[in-house]
Amino acid sequence: QAWTSLLQPWNNFFLIVIVIWLQTGFAMVLFSAAIKGIPGEILEAARVDGATELQVFFGIMIPYIMPTIITVSTTVVIFTLKIFDIVWVMTGGQFGTQVIATQFYREYFTNRNFGYGSAIAIVLLLAVVPVMIYNLKQFGEREAF
Repeated sequence: QAWTSLLQPWNNFFLIVIVIWLQTGFAMVLFSAAIKGIPGEILEAARVDGATELQVFFGIMIPYIMPTIITVSTTVVIFTLKIFDIVWVMTGGQFGTQVIATQFYREYFTNRNFGYGSAIAIVLLLAVVPVMIYNLKQFGEREAF
């Protein structure tokens, strides 16, 4: 029995906090690098031209770091679609924390229902592939490889 059996109403909240904690460091490192990559001359020119900080942020910084925002967003989406280890270790997929990856594991390995388990894996694949294709197209347009 998992440690969260006493805290069943809070299970999903705790899992969300853990996933946010895991992804925040990754996202902040990439966003920090992207923001530091903005040339100071562009920001200075905007301020000299009379742009407010809000205009600089939305008019220069956000468009400049948009590739990083897309990369981080798609990576986080793929991570959350494939999440298995955290849910399995913390709750065993019980107490209302069932996700598609734990359902696949249960059907395929525990119940030995190979057809249904394979169908679940294909659904997960079909959910992840469009996000990956979009990310690769974005990289290809910017020649980021």
